[in-house]
Amino acid sequence: MVGSWGSIQADWSLLLILLFAWYILIKTWERNGTLDRWNATRALGIVLMIRTQRGQRLLERLAKPRLFWRAYGELSLWICSISMLVVGLLVPLAFISSILYPSTAPPPTASELVAIPGINPVIPLGWGVMAFIVSLVIHELGHGLLARAHGMRIRSFGLLQLGPLPLGAFAEPQSEELFRAPRRERLRMFAAGPATNLFASFIMLLLLGGIAGSFVAAEDGVHVRGIVVDQGAHDAGMEPWDTIVSIDGTPVANTASFRETLALYGANDTVDLVVRHEGGERETLTVTLTDYHAYRLSLGADNETLASLGVTPGSAFLGVVGVSDGTSGIDRLAGPIGPRFDLICGCEATLGQRATTIPFHLIGIMIAPFELNGVAIHPFEESLLVAGDGIVASILGTNGLLFLTSLFFWLMWVNILLGFTNLIPMVPFDGGHMLKDIVHSCLSGLKRLGRKLKLWDLHPMWVDHLSQRASSYSSLALLGMLLFTLIVPYF
Repeated sequence: MVGSWGSIQADWSLLLILLFAWYILIKTWERNGTLDRWNATRALGIVLMIRTQRGQRLLERLAKPRLFWRAYGELSLWICSISMLVVGLLVPLAFISSILYPSTAPPPTASELVAIPGINPVIPLGWGVMAFIVSLVIHELGHGLLARAHGMRIRSFGLLQLGPLPLGAFAEPQSEELFRAPRRERLRMFAAGPATNLFASFIMLLLLGGIAGSFVAAEDGVHVRGIVVDQGAHDAGMEPWDTIVSIDGTPVANTASFRETLALYGANDTVDLVVRHEGGERETLTVTLTDYHAYRLSLGADNETLASLGVTPGSAFLGVVGVSDGTSGIDRLAGPIGPRFDLICGCEATLGQRATTIPFHLIGIMIAPFELNGVAIHPFEESLLVAGDGIVASILGTNGLLFLTSLFFWLMWVNILLGFTNLIPMVPFDGGHMLKDIVHSCLSGLKRLGRKLKLWDLHPMWVDHLSQRASSYSSLALLGMLLFTLIVPYF
């Protein structure tokens, strides 16, 4: 425990030293006029705001179909309002959970708390920087398009830098025009940034689905991600990531044939398993199957649930978990968009089922880099993939397809991260600005209702004051909850 705490202190100390050195550097640039020559300013002490006029003409051309962009803004507003509500509920739930059920896991290091490529161990420097820059441009382009669609001028675009790493981006509208704009138009403008990130992540998922169809497994067989201790496979010497080639001489081509073949046996039967180890060598293992029904009961399942799943006493259990096909690495990323989704879910999924699964898949895929130490596909599962016979596959080859897989994955991952982070209902995030205008709109509606019913008449300044207070207090409360949730594991 002492050694662990010492390493955490060293990690934080290094980060603080780097931040202090960066502060001294940009403070020097500020004093000698370098920032003025760059059209840059210092914000929040350590953040460098670099402005540029480039992109204005392109923005004007893109924003010309103004009716389209206004409709886009309205759709963005509805999507972001619902997402903001979900995010706003998750923060208090995480706060309450940290109080009632304190984590026993080691606290994260300083590098794990910051979403900075190369510093955070699960965000690789190359892919991370590229994805953050593209996603930040997409985010601010969304703001800029809706601002121009509603007649607000953009003073400049810019990038927020923390040292050599991109921390954020901004589209800077004329402040007077922004605050004079109708509240609905302002809400659309704030919502367009995170919504564009979420739409971009969906496009990346579609592209991943197309790429998944170009991959095939290099060899037949199914591999296992884990071995259950004290069960048949474990006792026979089977290891994680072993590939099952055959069972008692019956070839195993995929998960479907694995289930069909295993169903022919019962508990206490003995089978000869030909497995291919991760290094490529083959071995024949003699495995005594155990009772799957008894195993599930030992985990807390009840007889009624098992009966509904078709698990009966005497069902054969090999003692492995995570049985997967050779293409499972890419199929897991593509999810409901992938060509083999029916095999994964074990049924013929309808279009509606696929569509309703997509939001949950996009959120669930965020944990992939944490499970796989900063990669999209486990290296072993990646080694099982080869290019198929299609035109795209023949042109790009296996390496080209794997490159596009990583590209689309990290663009999707960072766009989801930026989209939902900016919907936290606290200033300075877009969600905080949206919350203020939504509260103001609700209070204005209450004022009109009271006047119509002749029950009350709220003063306009009171409405402004209360909406401002609601935004400030909610931001402070959510910030406190987030800090508490992050800091409490250290105590």
